[in-house]
Amino acid sequence: MRNLLGLIVALLCLMWMPTQAAEQAKAVKASKAAPAPRAVRTFKDCPSCPKMVVIRSGSFDMGSPSSEAGHSNDEGPVHSVKVAAFALSMTEITRGQFAAFVKKTKYNTADKCWTLEGGKFEDRKGSWREPGYLQDDKHPVTCINWNDAKAYAKWLSRKTGKPYRLPTEAEWEYAARGNTSRARYWGTNPDEACSYANAADKTAQAQIHGATSWSAHNCKDGFAYTAPVGSFKPNAFGLNDMLGNVWEWTEDSYHNNYEGAPTDGSAWKGDDAKRVLRGGSWNNGTQNTRAAIRNSNKPALRFSIFGFRLARKLP
Repeated sequence: MRNLLGLIVALLCLMWMPTQAAEQAKAVKASKAAPAPRAVRTFKDCPSCPKMVVIRSGSFDMGSPSSEAGHSNDEGPVHSVKVAAFALSMTEITRGQFAAFVKKTKYNTADKCWTLEGGKFEDRKGSWREPGYLQDDKHPVTCINWNDAKAYAKWLSRKTGKPYRLPTEAEWEYAARGNTSRARYWGTNPDEACSYANAADKTAQAQIHGATSWSAHNCKDGFAYTAPVGSFKPNAFGLNDMLGNVWEWTEDSYHNNYEGAPTDGSAWKGDDAKRVLRGGSWNNGTQNTRAAIRNSNKPALRFSIFGFRLARKLP
């Protein structure tokens, strides 16, 4: 009888162990998943204005450690930054919103834009109306330079009487991280990008000439070029497309590292030869689809991967 009881206990243990292992694996997976979205406060200053998300104040570690895959030297040193509360547009400014600005002000964006052809970018005839691929009014406006973005912010400020502007680089990264210190706001696996971001992937490789050489995410998001804003899951702050879709202009001048960078969330001024863009775009692979990645360009240059979103000071 004693031997029989021992055999039964052993069998029950064998049945329980896989269940325990599965539960442990589920717990580990959950710990690496994107943080749950917090309660989001939004507002619009006019019916056609961008929807703004209130970003609460907080502190975060800006930049990336050298151990992070894809790390570049200009992403360090990692430093603590305190950011005051502000508002940021939920999505990138759309083609339709920019068109309304151009129609009202007769703003001239010229007809030159660096567009993709045969797998490489060249300076050719093009504009936000003709970026080299099809868009509708729900897509992010692109072929936008820093001066264009500033002009739109100035117009919207006059229209609403509210202080719209470009986000600072620190505000942008704080918002993009969505209360996480990981390389990407959805978790540790870059190939989960297709649920959260429109980046270089198997769709792009299949549809864009020359894209087979790109370092693409191993997934399909269904969009070779830009996607309508808000097509993917938001981060924990309720913001869409903080990674991918189009690179986003910020207020800051570019510096080649963070030595001496502000720690209060303000814009870092410089010689203004280059301005900072953040977030990656539809043609970027795993290295450039990270919260810490930095890009820069002359404020007068337009690329079919450059767009923007707006920030606003809160009362």
